[in-house]
Amino acid sequence: MVFSNGSARSVFENRGCIRFRPFSASFIAHMEYLGFRLNQSFPDCQFTYQSKDELLLLLECTRKYNLMCGENMHVSLVLSEESGRSPLWLKASQLESRVRNNDVLGVILEKRFENHIQPIVNAYEEVIGYEFLLRPSSRKKPFTPLELFAVARESGLHSSLDQVARLAAIETSAQHLPQGIKRFINFLPSSIESPCRCLNGTFKKIEQLTLDTRDFVFEVVETERIRHISHLQHIFEVCRSKGISMALDDVGAGFSSLEEMTVLRPDYVKIDRSLVSGCRNDAHKQRQIKDIIKRALAFGGQVLVEGVERREDFEYCLDSGAVLAQGYLFGRPGKP
Repeated sequence: MVFSNGSARSVFENRGCIRFRPFSASFIAHMEYLGFRLNQSFPDCQFTYQSKDELLLLLECTRKYNLMCGENMHVSLVLSEESGRSPLWLKASQLESRVRNNDVLGVILEKRFENHIQPIVNAYEEVIGYEFLLRPSSRKKPFTPLELFAVARESGLHSSLDQVARLAAIETSAQHLPQGIKRFINFLPSSIESPCRCLNGTFKKIEQLTLDTRDFVFEVVETERIRHISHLQHIFEVCRSKGISMALDDVGAGFSSLEEMTVLRPDYVKIDRSLVSGCRNDAHKQRQIKDIIKRALAFGGQVLVEGVERREDFEYCLDSGAVLAQGYLFGRPGKP
């Protein structure tokens, strides 16, 4: 839900009231000093707004007040349709992001996206699987996955987006891929608070579609460093107990470190494209690739090189111990 409990809404009312809790007399005085109109102060505190811009200003001032005074005030829109429903309380920064990025959030609620797939090949260039990639379903309303997930994270909706995208990929795979073909599907570990509970819908969807869990590979994708490695280990254990393999993405770049790889011991190790591109003629990249492959082989991980565009890079990686590859050399992402 974006602005209320009980229904998925991607629009809000341009005029209305906003509640605050917990609130103090000093907060009311501060907001009135800034020119905002108090609607009521009991049993809860409510201020009115007459436009989207005024609502955004109200939320911005609340967020700054929280920072200035060290408070943790939450906010909720008073909506005409919420009769009988409990209000949806959010951090001021989350509601501000939802109002500011209302169009982008509509993509999540209305599922205005589709899955494209990119082939993954073995040493003989035989397709053994596909990675599923989120793309806009309409050119009229474009977005990048990075932008979409960034807005979802700011708005407190990244768990919802992660789950919806994962289920959509599973459904697409059921429609287009035969049994025995691997389906590499991205997921955000930070969106999964309780693996057994949060992934239950994923496991049920696979079962409902009578798919083989052994055909699935879940890829760990993170835009920020993994802070609790034990939590991620638990996610790995839960998925593997269902027969699902695990992959660590972007190894050698970003936030996927060799130490994390060694601790997690993923079934698939995906070497980042920044190391693979031009590696045939780059001694520094070659040393890094060989180090990753050596560590992966020590715990039985299969190494997959990403972003392969040149045959000489592909051949070098194979000679060094990689067994799988992905990139424009073998096929661009496209509709299944």
